[in-house]
Amino acid sequence: MTNEELNITFQKAFEKACNTKIELPPDVMLHFYAYYKQATYTEGFYTPSGNSELRNAFKLNALFQVKNLTPEEAKLKYIELVNKHITDI
Repeated sequence: MTNEELNITFQKAFEKACNTKIELPPDVMLHFYAYYKQATYTEGFYTPSGNSELRNAFKLNALFQVKNLTPEEAKLKYIELVNKHITDI
């Protein structure tokens, strides 16, 4: 898959994930979050923000688990996750 094809497939997967009505478990949502941030954030390591320290801790842990993935690898993982969990669209 070329880089352009990967970006198009990733964008379609992102749109599918955003438009789903399926309620996913929190651990799966954290995987979506981490893969997306790793795939799209290019300014070093992303630090979650928000009012809930506990929620931020879970997000940070998820980010640490994917920190060694390249953006391309993270996009592929995100696409795989969408194909595995989202079947309503």
